Amino acid sequence: MSDVLCLLGEGFEEIEAVTPVDILRRAGVGVVLAAAGGSLTVVGRSGISMMAGRFADTLDANDFDALILPGGPGVAGLRRTGLAARLAADFHASGKIVAAICAAPLILLDAGLLEGVALTCHASAAGELPWADIGQRVVVSGNIVTSRGAGTSLDFALALVRVLVGPEKEAEVAASIMA
Repeated sequence: MSDVLCLLGEGFEEIEAVTPVDILRRAGVGVVLAAAGGSLTVVGRSGISMMAGRFADTLDANDFDALILPGGPGVAGLRRTGLAARLAADFHASGKIVAAICAAPLILLDAGLLEGVALTCHASAAGELPWADIGQRVVVSGNIVTSRGAGTSLDFALALVRVLVGPEKEAEVAASIMA
């Protein structure tokens, strides 16, 4: 079974983190929450605190099968530090799944991963990603999975189950939550 790293930076969009973590765990996938800052307690855009289990700068992409980058206003901070882009590049170089939702595809842009890649993103990020098809809820392009935003979090999560575990498990989890 797969292990997934979900990176949390201050100001992350809570729905975009919690939904994939919950759905992946229902599918039997191990998910590690990692803090991108100096505290394991990370506060999201709506003031909800989440406790990460690890600090992101201590992790190795080789220990995971996929990386999830939630969006939200915290993406700006993640872009400034460069840590998220370095992680994304490491995962991508190893042929692992790199998943980004909302504004987080901008991190993939910073990592140099989007040349020739079909994607979607939040309308607020489309200025830097003019080829993004924001009409799509989720786009899977090779080992990159992107989604539009908070309203597509469940679609994003189920797509990750399909990519990591298979369509049968996706259907099983979707049925169990009446999606």
